[in-house]
Amino acid sequence: MKRARIIYNPSSGREMVKRDMLDILNVYEQAGYETSTFATTPAPMSAQNEATRAAKAGFDLIVAAGGDGTINEVVNGIAPLEKRPMMAIIPAGTTNDYARALKVSRDDPLEAAKVILKKQTVKMDIGKIQAFKTGEKEGQLVKQPVRYFMNIAALGTLSELTYAVPSVMKSLYGYLAYLVKGAELLTRLKPVSAKVTYDDGVYEGDISMVFLALTNSVAGFETIVPDAKLDDGQFTLLIVKKSNLWQIAQLVSQVLKGGAHVHNPQLIYKKTSKVNIEPLNDDPIKVNLDGEYGGDAPMTFENLKQHIEFVANIDEMNTDVTTTKIQEQFVEQVEKLEAKGGHDDLPEEPAEQADQ
Repeated sequence: MKRARIIYNPSSGREMVKRDMLDILNVYEQAGYETSTFATTPAPMSAQNEATRAAKAGFDLIVAAGGDGTINEVVNGIAPLEKRPMMAIIPAGTTNDYARALKVSRDDPLEAAKVILKKQTVKMDIGKIQAFKTGEKEGQLVKQPVRYFMNIAALGTLSELTYAVPSVMKSLYGYLAYLVKGAELLTRLKPVSAKVTYDDGVYEGDISMVFLALTNSVAGFETIVPDAKLDDGQFTLLIVKKSNLWQIAQLVSQVLKGGAHVHNPQLIYKKTSKVNIEPLNDDPIKVNLDGEYGGDAPMTFENLKQHIEFVANIDEMNTDVTTTKIQEQFVEQVEKLEAKGGHDDLPEEPAEQADQ
C-alpha cells in the first residue's frame, strides 16, 4: 500500500485543518494511501526537515496543509532530492495563491483533500535561488544555501507586505490585515536601484518592484500574469520601473481590468528561464519568496521545469477569472480620477519622490 504523510501547521486557518483531520485522513485512506500526520512546531524549518525525512523514508505522497509559507517549506524539503514524492496541498492561509493556481478549494480543507480522488496531477515548475553575501575581501561574493520557491519571488517596497504583517494580525483579521499594511506601505513607496539580467535582455536603473512568477496567481490576483504556464520552464518577469503613487494605482487598475497592464510603458513584461538581480548601491534589496522574507539580493533565479508533481483540479484549471466587488470598486475610483484629469485626490507622495 502507498504511504502519505500530512505535514500541517496546527495554527493555520483558525485551526480548521486540525479540526477536520480525521475526515481528511479518511479521504487519503480512500484514495489508497496509508496516511500519517506531522504537526509543525515553532522550530526553524520544521516542515522542511520533516518533508526531507519523509521523502527519504520512501513516502509516496507528501501533503502540505497550511499557508503558502508551509507549502514553500515542504517544497524546499523535497526539491533538492533526486527522488521526489508527489505533493498535494490543503490550503489554510490568508491568500492561498498556490491553491488558487491549482484550483483547489481555499475555504474547505476537506474539499481540498478530496481532489486526490480525481487522480489528476500536473508537473509544476519550481524556482531555484542562489543568493550571495559580501565576503571578507573587497568584491568577494560568498554563496549562500540554495533555496526554492513554487509561486512568486518579489522585491521592492510592496513586496515586503506579506512578511511585514504580524502573524497574529493575519490570524485575527485575515486579508484585511494585508489591506491595512498595504495602504501604509504605499505612502512610503521607494524605488531601489538594481541591474536585472534575463534571457534576452538587461534592465539597469531605478525600479519600484520586480515580480518573478511561476503561476497566474500572485498576491491574490489571477490577472497579474494572464498568460502564465505552470510547466513550460519559463518564469514571467515583471519589472515596474520607477513609478509614483499615481502610476502604481493605474497599473493596479489595469491588472484588475484583465491584464491590460502588460502594455503599460512603466512595465517590462518578459518570459525567461533565468534571472540575475544585483544591487547598484549599498541599499539592501529584500526579496520576498512565496510570501516570506527570503534574504537580500544579489540573487540568481533558475526555473526547474516540471520539477515536482502536484495533485491538481485539472477539470477547473481553465475556468474564467472573475472580478470581485472590491476589485470593481477600486477600478471605478481610478477611472473617476482619470476622468478628472489627474491624481489630486490621492495621498501626497513622500518628499523624496515628488520629482518623479
